[in-house]
Formats: sequence, C-alpha cells, structure tokens
Amino acid sequence: MFKKETKLSRVRIDDISISYIVKNSKVKETEKTVIFLHGFPFNKNTWRNQLNALEDNITGIAIDIRGHGQTTSGHGFFSVDVFAKDLIKFIKHFNLKNVILCGVSMGGYIALRTYELIGSELKGLILSDTHSFADDNKGKQKRFDSIQALLKYGKRPFSLGFIETIFSEKTRTENQEAIELIKSAIRRNSVESICATQLALAARTDTSAILPTITIPTLVIKGKDDKLVNDIQVKALLDLISAVQYVEFMGSGHLPNLEESDKFNTEINNFLRSF
Repeated sequence: MFKKETKLSRVRIDDISISYIVKNSKVKETEKTVIFLHGFPFNKNTWRNQLNALEDNITGIAIDIRGHGQTTSGHGFFSVDVFAKDLIKFIKHFNLKNVILCGVSMGGYIALRTYELIGSELKGLILSDTHSFADDNKGKQKRFDSIQALLKYGKRPFSLGFIETIFSEKTRTENQEAIELIKSAIRRNSVESICATQLALAARTDTSAILPTITIPTLVIKGKDDKLVNDIQVKALLDLISAVQYVEFMGSGHLPNLEESDKFNTEINNFLRSF
C-alpha cells in the first residue's frame, strides 16, 4: 500500500510512469478506495477538491491518464482499452481493494471499459457526464476536424473553444478559478497527446451491452447545461443499470465536480456511505 502522508507520487508500470495524488484514509483499515479519472484533455488536478472532501475512512487517488498531465505517453498508441488496462495494472500493483471508480466524461468511458474487463473486482461506480455509446460518424468527423484545427492553430484557440463548450454560462461568468484550471490542464498536455487521445475517443467501443450486467452500486451525475452529453445517452445508463442513483446539477455544464464542487462532494460522500 501507500506510504503514510503521501500526497503526490509516481509509479512505473510497464512502459509508462504514472503520476498520481493520494489522500490516505485516516483510519487503520481503509473502508473504500476511490480512484478519480479525469476527462479529456485534463489531468488529476481537476479532482483535488474531491480528494480533500473525502471522509476519513476513505482513501482517494487521482491519476493522470497515459499521456496527460505528468504521466508519460509510453508507446503512444492510445485507446480507451489501453487506458483501462493501465488502470487495472495500477489497481493490481498496489493490491487495492473495495475500489470505486469515479470518472467524468472520458474518465467515465474508461470506468465502463474497466468494468467490462474486471467488473466483479470493483465495488462501485460514479459516472459523471458520460455515457456508453461509441461516436457516430458525425462525432468522429468532429474529432478529426478538431485535430486538424489544433495542428494548424495550436492549443490556445483549442483551449478557448473548449471553455465555451464545457462550462455553463454561470460558470463562465462566476468561476474564474475553474476556467483557469482547465486552461492550465490543456496547456500542460502536448499537441501530440491531445491528438492521439482524440483518435482514441473516436475509435472507442460501445459499452452499452454491459450496462444490464452492472450490479454494483452506481451513481450517475449530469450537469443540466451539458452540451456534450444528452438526455438520451444518460437515460440508457438509468434504464439499464439496476442499482443506480441519479443526480442532476442545475448550475453545471460538463464538469459538475468543478462547477458545483461542494454539491458534488456532498453527493459522492452520501453515495459512498450508502453501501
């Protein structure tokens, strides 16, 4: 397990060095371990508020996905499947038990693929502003166009466009801290990694078939003003997962954990206490 009082650390697993933040449980026997999985193209720092708000009997870990933040790219051939298998190796390396995966957007895709691979070994799921469907042709083309624009114009206009898309109007006018955090996260990622991840997301598999097999407690969260995840996509999660709870965040877009962080923290702590 982790050393006492560890905050920021790294571990070498196969071809990559994974950077992560850990908030250790303050009790001798950790009841649950929550692994936080960030969205595209962000990093582990987007989860710092959630780590600090976890109750004392919970261990929290926020990791940088391959090629994001301070985690290296390794071979550079990204896919959601590769990201999920990196995560599984991380869990096994530290022999983590009673693991709950908390993923937003891309992090949710990774969580669902991980469940598909090792479902019986997980304790619960928190799926925020994400869904089980693969990109349709229109979605794929949008990602391809984004790659071309990024290569031509660079990260600054890409970052500004992202801000307009992912945040609610309320957040854009009232929460400069969240905006600066996302701008910083995008700047820290290389153009190569951003493009490789776009291709990975365009190529991801549809995980809808596994939803009826999810029997572990699952919390689904969605920002009311999310422009990237629609109600039909969320409805599939709610209709097909048996042990599911749902919370809508009225003042959020695509990132409720940053836009309404106090409410998000309350909801996940309530969920973690429920099983």
